[in-house]
Amino acid sequence: MTDDRIRVLLAEDEANLAQILSTFLKGRGYDVRTVGNGRDALESLRAESFDVALLDIVMPELDGLEVLRAVRAEPEPPEVIIITGNGTIETAISAMRLGAYDYMSKPYRMAEIDLLVRRAWEKRQLLRQNEVLQSQLTRAEGVPDVTTRHPPLQETLQLVRRVAKSDSSVLVGGESGTGKELVARMLHRLSERSGPLVDVNCAAITGPTVEAELFGYEQTTPRGVVERKAGLIELAAGGTLFLDEVSELEQRVQGKLLRALEQGSFFRVGGTRKVQVDVRVVAATNRDLATLVADGTFRHDLYYRINAIAIELPPLRERRSDIALLADEFLRKFGGAAAPTLAPDAMDALRSYAWPGNVRELRNVMERAVLIANGRAIRAVDLPLRAPSGSVASTGVTATTTLADLEKRHIEAVLTHHGWHQGRAAAALGISSKTLYRKIRDYGFNRPDRIG
Repeated sequence: MTDDRIRVLLAEDEANLAQILSTFLKGRGYDVRTVGNGRDALESLRAESFDVALLDIVMPELDGLEVLRAVRAEPEPPEVIIITGNGTIETAISAMRLGAYDYMSKPYRMAEIDLLVRRAWEKRQLLRQNEVLQSQLTRAEGVPDVTTRHPPLQETLQLVRRVAKSDSSVLVGGESGTGKELVARMLHRLSERSGPLVDVNCAAITGPTVEAELFGYEQTTPRGVVERKAGLIELAAGGTLFLDEVSELEQRVQGKLLRALEQGSFFRVGGTRKVQVDVRVVAATNRDLATLVADGTFRHDLYYRINAIAIELPPLRERRSDIALLADEFLRKFGGAAAPTLAPDAMDALRSYAWPGNVRELRNVMERAVLIANGRAIRAVDLPLRAPSGSVASTGVTATTTLADLEKRHIEAVLTHHGWHQGRAAAALGISSKTLYRKIRDYGFNRPDRIG
């Protein structure tokens, strides 16, 4: 029968205190081993597997920080909580710098020890689960593939493969839905970096909490317990930081991000300890960053920092030879072995469509068509391309019609079709709600007073 109890090593040289604390923790269901000096603590930690170690800062032979420093070099170290009788900021900084989970000052409440031990164990479990999941995902996903016969895009993908193994920052440009995230994942998978890929949607993290989201935070509870949360940048340590929609990053944090990337370190919000981090930056945008730099809405120094290598992805309307190839791929994906076929009129409609949402929109169109097709063949009428009056499909297009005008008319038609429900309209267009909101603003659309 396996023992699933949390294993705790208690290193405390005051025998009475050690007995009291050990009895309390055992009563809370922990499997506790007690030692009275630093040397025995280190030998026990190296000989056996513990989930959490409680180390007194002052002990004979080796102090708590010396044990912590030595044990962090072990292959699977426990989470360490330092206990000090004369707690100072210097002690806390030293302990955290060496990798302690947290520290507590005497006198302390037993309930606080119980809470910290359980949280430390939960962190260790999450790290283990994350390692397993990352390994499984790496094996399952492999390197993402971009389907194309378009020679310029094939050349671009060759460039992606060449630069993937470097640590140079990469800026991926292109309209919404062209595959920028896919390229970011290719860059990460083909790199030699051992850490994770962390996706930061710069358009989604806004408001007063944006710094805490990116850089993490530290705060002290009324009972003196220091709570810490790692930010997205810290979570990407050793891996790739993907700054999606980087043009939407709030200006007030652009400078702090620049310093973090250049120095490889930063302070958490409210923190006093500098966090060291090594990340490779891949950024993506559907806007012209150079123009934003010129008008002062994007920092020029951050622009040059993330733009060491520029990769531009073409819109789907410029690679029409890929439309049939991609449509067939999506049919197999959503239809499986019984996937329907495309009737000639459906293929003609796909090839003549403007595709303002690019590959993402084509994917959504094919998924819906597979679901609603009546019979084995998908007809043009099954494709959600012909929006009500005002759409591209039902409005005359001449040689002088601009792409911007096509996009404007199509977005307005889709909004009307979905009763101005921006979430459903954005999904149908294959763009984010944030991007749709911006386009509504840029094109000067006015929501009707009454809909229906």
